[in-house]
Amino acid sequence: MANSLGSTPTVAVERQLEQYRGQLAGYCYRMLGSPFEAEDAVQETMLRAWRGHERFEGRAPLRSWLYRIATNVCFDMLGGRQRRAMPMDLGPARAPELANANVLGEATWIEPIPDSLLSEGADPAEVAEQRETIRLAFIAALQHLPPRQRAALILCEVLKWKAGEVAELLETSLASVNSALQRARAALETSRPSATDSPRRLDQEQRDLLGRYVEAFERYDMDALTALIREDAIQSMPPYDLWLRGREDIFGWWLGPGIGCRGSRMLPAASANGTVAFGQYKPSESGSGHDPWALQVLELSDRGIAELTFFLDTARIFPLFGLPLHLEPGNHPHSTSSSPINRTSSRNS
Repeated sequence: MANSLGSTPTVAVERQLEQYRGQLAGYCYRMLGSPFEAEDAVQETMLRAWRGHERFEGRAPLRSWLYRIATNVCFDMLGGRQRRAMPMDLGPARAPELANANVLGEATWIEPIPDSLLSEGADPAEVAEQRETIRLAFIAALQHLPPRQRAALILCEVLKWKAGEVAELLETSLASVNSALQRARAALETSRPSATDSPRRLDQEQRDLLGRYVEAFERYDMDALTALIREDAIQSMPPYDLWLRGREDIFGWWLGPGIGCRGSRMLPAASANGTVAFGQYKPSESGSGHDPWALQVLELSDRGIAELTFFLDTARIFPLFGLPLHLEPGNHPHSTSSSPINRTSSRNS
């Protein structure tokens, strides 16, 4: 079969490759658990594809060829390193005391991703259908799997590839793929389950609940928050390994070691991991305005807020979500637009 890329002009080759960027970002994020590493993986995939496009023989679809490259890139990045996790994966809940909160390195943690990064060039219906498979709990569960099982499960269960297609991509037998899928499914059953029964789209009642949550949090009104946060809710705060179980302990932290959050301001952020997110800003130590403190990612259920994740690495995460790095006094904008990762930057920039 003739090479479908080899004689194509440069701009056309780039256009053909770029149409898969959003799909590849979603795949690499599920494999790696970090939007920054996923972006690096997609960039490396595009670079390898560009360098090798003249050798692409067209015997397989371009999409399959790109996913093969992306899979090998992810395998290289995962080689020999520890899996990323959420605090709940590292140990039991502990008391809301500062002595129980240890800071672990950036590479330890699952990191949030704006939904917009996964939808570039993708079919909106497919993006909506796959929303549950980018939830933080699911991404954390995937990290328990060995890389080849992880790839097989994502390709078959999430992206709906046929087992035979996955066998060809992984250069293995159909029996090996089916065996990997069986082991992966069994492992996921014993991993941390999905944290919420939240619906795919917010209804008016839940939008109202979120509005009340923002107002109550900004007032630091625990009585009002009691009606909004489930009694059995959980909270985590990467890069701290401490996590809390139950509204009583959550409030114990907010009124104890976390009392500095009193007087915070909240901005709506781009949707994160298929759910709602807000940028939280604490009163600035300079005495002027508010400075970033956390990206709050909230999981909702029909009984209120079920899980609160406070991602504290705002220097990296806020630009990813299009959130400002300072709020001037009296400046409380109602919304921001998400901005994708600068595709020329590294994860350490």
